[in-house]
Amino acid sequence: MNDFSWMAAWELAQHMAGKSISPLEVMQATVDRIEQINPDLNAFAVLGIEAALNEARTMTERIAAGKPVGPLAGLPLGVKDLEDAAGLVTSYGSIPFKDNLAMADSIQVARLKAAGAIVVGKTNVPEFGFTGFTKNRLYGVTRNPWNRQRTPGGSSGGAAAAISAGLVPLCTGSDAGGSIRIPASYCGCFGIKPSFGRIPLGPSPVVSCSAMTVAGPLTRTVRDAALYLDCTAGVHPADPYALPAPTASYLATIDELPERLRIAFSPDLGYARVQREVMANVEQAVDAFKGMGHTVERWAGSLPDVGEAWSTLIATDIYAQLGDLSEEDRETIGRTLLAAVDRTRHLTVAELTIMQRLRAELNRRLETLFESFDLLLTPTMPTEAFDAGGPPPAEIDGHPIPLLGAVAFTYPFNLSGHPAATVPAGLTPAGLPVGLQIVGPRHRDDRVLQASRAYERARPWKDQRPGDLTKP
Repeated sequence: MNDFSWMAAWELAQHMAGKSISPLEVMQATVDRIEQINPDLNAFAVLGIEAALNEARTMTERIAAGKPVGPLAGLPLGVKDLEDAAGLVTSYGSIPFKDNLAMADSIQVARLKAAGAIVVGKTNVPEFGFTGFTKNRLYGVTRNPWNRQRTPGGSSGGAAAAISAGLVPLCTGSDAGGSIRIPASYCGCFGIKPSFGRIPLGPSPVVSCSAMTVAGPLTRTVRDAALYLDCTAGVHPADPYALPAPTASYLATIDELPERLRIAFSPDLGYARVQREVMANVEQAVDAFKGMGHTVERWAGSLPDVGEAWSTLIATDIYAQLGDLSEEDRETIGRTLLAAVDRTRHLTVAELTIMQRLRAELNRRLETLFESFDLLLTPTMPTEAFDAGGPPPAEIDGHPIPLLGAVAFTYPFNLSGHPAATVPAGLTPAGLPVGLQIVGPRHRDDRVLQASRAYERARPWKDQRPGDLTKP
């Protein structure tokens, strides 16, 4: 049997269901690896090892007795520290919430557990998921397995680092502006931002003001993500935005990408700048679709730069979560986060209306694009991973960029709600992963998964791993 650390989740689940290995064996190997590797990476902020081993023992007994188990039975699961897993603290990476013990699971976690996954712990995040690199005052800096001086990205940075380092085969993520795709790109794994509403959020006393945040997976393979979505998609009474379950299994249709698609490629969306070494890898990845027989055309259009509207609307959601903090608690919150949240206190209806009109224009242009094309390809990130402690780059190849220029390709599709995934596109000369973003028409998560799977078959990446993580 291969090293459990690098097996795909679907393959590992099949072996456990077939009794060739046991959930307890897998969990013990997982715990051993986390104890060896995590102190240097800081991918996991909180662990629940004893409970995980006990659950694995029980699952092993169920399988041995021939009792029915779910499709994820025995798979170790990391849960992003922005959502609840019963019995573990949900801190949001923020000191005022360091003792916020979750009494119940989020909807996403509950569905994964019902399918047999076993929660190992909580993965680290930037405070309230606010930045594209993972660092907070409570748990510190998370590091990229490919180069520990670099960031894994954010906000699902701990999750991507855990997948990339072979700590666990599945992690939950969430994405309000790139928070699944950014770290998946920087860490060389697969991540998909499903359509808005595909996986229910909550339960929460606060309904999103921005309607942009989605839940989704970070995985080693596309099949793993399709299996994950099969277990988590579908309506829930606690989420008024939740979409109905798809009519067909994502996993069952994963290899059904139609032939001769017409695909658009935009290297800049009309406003972004990209690092030369990154673009070289992205263009090679785009060529893979030509090699499959699809027509790839450089898109002559552009999207409106919705960065300011996006960042303001996201800040309103964080403000709703934070509520009214005491002065003592405010002193412990990051200054940049606090300033952004405080600015939302003075928003006017007129200002919000302008933002929603810009959102409508974004969707109008995407509607026009997808009338002519089946998919849109872009770079996922404009640069390779930057320093672990930040800040994001202020220039690319000597040219200044705005703050949001460092995440220029991800946030538009949160504002629009379209499904978007990132697949590994290669390595820069510095040995750091690059991602290709695949964007689909509204609600065509299946098409994005199929395209990602076809690309994965053409350019496999699962066995491309970081170097020896046991060495400094």
